[in-house]
Amino acid sequence: MKAIILCAGYGKRLKPFTDIYQKTMIPVHGKPLLEYIVNGLIHAGFKDLIIVIGYRKEQIIDYFQDGDKWGINIEYVEQKNLNGTGGALLLCEDLIKEQHFLLTWGDILVPNKIYKEIYDTFIKENDDFILVANYIEDPYKGCAIYCEGDYCLKMVEKPPKGTANTNFNNCGVFIFSKEILEVLKKIKFSKRNEIEIPDAIYFGINERKWKVRVIKMEKGQFRGDLGDAEVYKQLKNNPNWLKKL
Repeated sequence: MKAIILCAGYGKRLKPFTDIYQKTMIPVHGKPLLEYIVNGLIHAGFKDLIIVIGYRKEQIIDYFQDGDKWGINIEYVEQKNLNGTGGALLLCEDLIKEQHFLLTWGDILVPNKIYKEIYDTFIKENDDFILVANYIEDPYKGCAIYCEGDYCLKMVEKPPKGTANTNFNNCGVFIFSKEILEVLKKIKFSKRNEIEIPDAIYFGINERKWKVRVIKMEKGQFRGDLGDAEVYKQLKNNPNWLKKL
């Protein structure tokens, strides 16, 4: 199974750091953020990676090259038109040879065991669609995940503060069947004029009766959103989170 990492964005919320760095290449305690993700995927057994590049792409390519240094194979796809996470994924279609693949945002840090847990759950339960949800007091900044048991009922992108009746947020780590590519080609553009993966998941649940398995992270379990400048500063100043990977 291949793993895809989305790393094309400008990182506007990380200015002024992204005036110099591609957001996934910002150094954090001696390594670029992206290397922690790559190491986590290797820990889970992934050997074939696709990295979607765009802004300051040369920083990623020059550092990781073909992945041989890490004992893996890396392919690159360039997203010239930044039309959303779904648009980025569609660019990878010709490189996805197996029926299923893992996808992760390139600016999200989670413990290595999360990558292994989602892959092990796929092997054990053979679900076509799996997402990781992190526990949060109020998911108003992200995407609220509503569940029935271990399966997703609905997703609400950026619900108004204080209105969500769930503590689970879309973490940004998934395993998908290639069927999601069909849906991404059909759904409407979002309010941000982008093709959004959460929209495709919600469409699949409602229109195609997908059963979307949810891996629920524990309350207090580490998740670092490096798309946020304040979070980056906190992680840079306090290295204790490294023990939680």
